[in-house]
Amino acid sequence: MPEGRRIHVALRYAFFAAIATLANLLVQSVSLHAYTGPFALYAAMGVGTLAGLYVKYRLDKLYIFAYHTADLAHDVRTFALYVVMGGITTIVFWGSELGFEFALGGPFWRNFGAVLGLAIGYWVKYRLDKRFVFTSQRVPRAGRSAV
Repeated sequence: MPEGRRIHVALRYAFFAAIATLANLLVQSVSLHAYTGPFALYAAMGVGTLAGLYVKYRLDKLYIFAYHTADLAHDVRTFALYVVMGGITTIVFWGSELGFEFALGGPFWRNFGAVLGLAIGYWVKYRLDKRFVFTSQRVPRAGRSAV
């Protein structure tokens, strides 16, 4: 890949990572306000992670990897593999978020840890997705469905 294109993709990927991070943290915040019972933080982290994963999948699929699925079943399989790769990097994200929460406490440090963990996780995830998720199984644009 030419250097200019590589930088363009990296900037776009970083921008989409920021959008997914905001979606994740927004859903976490709403969840923490809606539910304050036992394990509220863990529930918020779970639903926030799912929201961020879905947003990032749609953006990566279309605008980073230009990947087109044949049908809904193919899209679901691709998303499932994307989630598996995300599971690996989620360990980094959650570890950082919880580490800052328990070490320094409060929403500022928890969110700081979340952003740091997501940044590291997304850097690793790009490489995993490129190698294992968005591979040569793509469907040509002209023959794709509306998935």
